[in-house]
Amino acid sequence: MISTVLVANRGEIACRIARTCGELGIRTVAVHSDADANALHARVADEAVRLVGAAPADTYLRGDLIVKAALAAGADAVHPGYGFLSENAGFARAVRDAGLVWIGPPPEAIEAMASKTRARELMGIAPLREVTEADLPVLVKAAAGGGGRGMRVVRSLAGLDAELAAARAEAASAFGDGEVFVEPYVEGGRHVEVQVLADTHGTVWALGTRDCSLQRRHQKVIEEAPAPGLTEELTAELHTLAVRAARTVGYTGAGTVEFLVAGDRAHFLEMNTRLQVEHPVTEAVFGLDLVAEQIRVAEGHALENDPPPARGHAVEARLYAEDPAHDWAPQTGRLHRLAVPGGIRLDTGFTDGDDIGVHYDPMIAKAVAHAPTRAEAVRKLASALERAAIHGPVTNRDLLVRSLRHPEFTDGRMDTGFYDRHLTALTEPAPDPRAPLAAALADAHGRSRFGGWRNLPSQPQVKRYAVAGEEREARYRHTRDGLAVDGARVVHADAGLVVLEADGVRRRFEVSRYGDRVYVNGTALTALPRFPDPAAQHTPGSLLAPMPGTVVRVAEGLAVGAFVQAGEPLLWLEAMKMQHRITAPATGTVSALHAVTGQQVEPGTLLAVVQPG
Repeated sequence: MISTVLVANRGEIACRIARTCGELGIRTVAVHSDADANALHARVADEAVRLVGAAPADTYLRGDLIVKAALAAGADAVHPGYGFLSENAGFARAVRDAGLVWIGPPPEAIEAMASKTRARELMGIAPLREVTEADLPVLVKAAAGGGGRGMRVVRSLAGLDAELAAARAEAASAFGDGEVFVEPYVEGGRHVEVQVLADTHGTVWALGTRDCSLQRRHQKVIEEAPAPGLTEELTAELHTLAVRAARTVGYTGAGTVEFLVAGDRAHFLEMNTRLQVEHPVTEAVFGLDLVAEQIRVAEGHALENDPPPARGHAVEARLYAEDPAHDWAPQTGRLHRLAVPGGIRLDTGFTDGDDIGVHYDPMIAKAVAHAPTRAEAVRKLASALERAAIHGPVTNRDLLVRSLRHPEFTDGRMDTGFYDRHLTALTEPAPDPRAPLAAALADAHGRSRFGGWRNLPSQPQVKRYAVAGEEREARYRHTRDGLAVDGARVVHADAGLVVLEADGVRRRFEVSRYGDRVYVNGTALTALPRFPDPAAQHTPGSLLAPMPGTVVRVAEGLAVGAFVQAGEPLLWLEAMKMQHRITAPATGTVSALHAVTGQQVEPGTLLAVVQPG
């Protein structure tokens, strides 16, 4: 029996594994980088071991240090979670060679499926060796790892070499393996996967299907189980293929076989030899704890002949600290508050007051709703996210809510091109027009313009806020009876709550303030100074860092005096394990270049200036 598990991971999955271990009476040991010294996963574990450094290559990707930590802490098993070393056969062997229990599939199975090129050959599918115009569009894909890193859609031969180079660099940074391959890109397909669970006694379960078609940059955003709209025949075929893949490599534990479904045809993509981020929707539908099942399989227990029956529908949304309206730029900063209404599951690696840093994936949490029907589950999740209090960096919350309510999604007609078609409309700013007024009234609570009441009309008070990139004004007056505004009656106003009545309808506005940042229900505002700082202005054509990160590449030949075209890539920033291109804002001449390869930058850092003309 396993008594102590070292969790070789971080964030929400480390917290989620620790929770199940606690319920099973198993002690947990966390590992943490210096950047994660006060992270939630390090606080909830029974013990924690420091990994010196911050970059993944120095910490969470150092299998030798993690095995050493497990032995030092007296652990007798290691759970890898997902990402990092979860699909590293060498790490699995090192764990076993150290006399520890590996809570995962055999190293040989990982090896067989960890390289997507070898996995496709195993399933009888060969990657493209030579790409011609007739093959376009194609998908460049990292052979190791997952999560959309090292993936690029290429639609012209002229751009293939550049995308191959970018994919190799990103894959090497994220997984320590720069191998990539090319495969046909299926337009309009759905990303459907099958969860498998296998024991050491020959039993393999196929636990239904999941649809993960809503993706940004090939990373999943919203997932659900079961996948809607599949015929019984296609579902049976997917189950058969998934079980066959597992049996072919002698798989044990939890794994996922992924497909691209177009019409009634299924195209094999890969097998992920680990727990998936979206595993909670399968747990909800089948009433299972997959982490507990992984541990039992590792202890040698046998599964029942058949899995439990599926019940209802589950939907999961990934809450990211990112700005979808600005090329999905990752965001950092203090997460002041994270509160989601009850009735849904929230898996997170953060709590109020935690900092979201630059070194790791920007996912804050996963919100999961389960209900008897798909429509009920979707409505439940959308409503919970809409009412959630998320105070801190910009997130994709509004995008999630709008996506869940989009007709293509509610009708089950979505595919992997969903955001390519609808992103602009889904990210159109729609702040509450009353939010600035509520913020101003909360700020004015308890204040009086005069030391005592005077029988003179009060002059309007004006406060200015930045909301969704625009400046808004809020006007109110102090009267004998309290605060007054045009078009509504102020029923109540204090620092945390404002109630307004208009046309007989009362609305409540919950207000929270952190410095000059104000949150009114779901709208974020920034209080502006009465007199703007002229020093904050920038030269037209200035390229500012949209996020904290590292300059990993400057375009060849780029220098002051160079002529560039609008949209031309000038430099690349790496942040949160992804590379982001910074392009010329206009056609013109580079009049200043401050960016240097290897430079660490903060948001707003001036990188270059392109003089239009």
